[in-house]
Amino acid sequence: MSLTAKDVTEIMRLLEESSFDSLSLEMDGVKINLRRNSAAPVRQGPENGAAAASPASTTAAEVTPRAKPSRVPLRPGQRYNPPSEPGLCEVPSPLLGIFHHAPKPGELPFIEVGSQVEEDTVIGIIEVMKLMNSVRAGVKGQVVEILAENGAAVEYGQILLRVRAEV
Repeated sequence: MSLTAKDVTEIMRLLEESSFDSLSLEMDGVKINLRRNSAAPVRQGPENGAAAASPASTTAAEVTPRAKPSRVPLRPGQRYNPPSEPGLCEVPSPLLGIFHHAPKPGELPFIEVGSQVEEDTVIGIIEVMKLMNSVRAGVKGQVVEILAENGAAVEYGQILLRVRAEV
């Protein structure tokens, strides 16, 4: 199965109607990165330059939440754990799904308390309908608290971790 121009148009329409700001999709060696209200180009093409002919086995996306120094609004029933110290940046979940600390069960976690992270450091994976979405820190600094439990369901906007940001 490969993507047609009609499929891409439909995906763009769905993104515009959603609350998401961006979408990354990889299928049959074709990568699509869509961003709403951005000058970033939409890229489409085989990753290795060859024509895509084999069926997709895994789709993955990379999501970089915007780290916020202030509290994210809570949904009904969602609990808020106040930061252990003032001025920490909170990294919210960009998706609803299952949060994983490591790339595979039994492997070392992406980060731990005390880890140094950059804006593009992968902090975990959120699984949504069997799709694995890499989540990036979005801030440079030291991890102070990890709030999301491994294998636990997380909601959009839920605080995954807190970082003492470097200036």
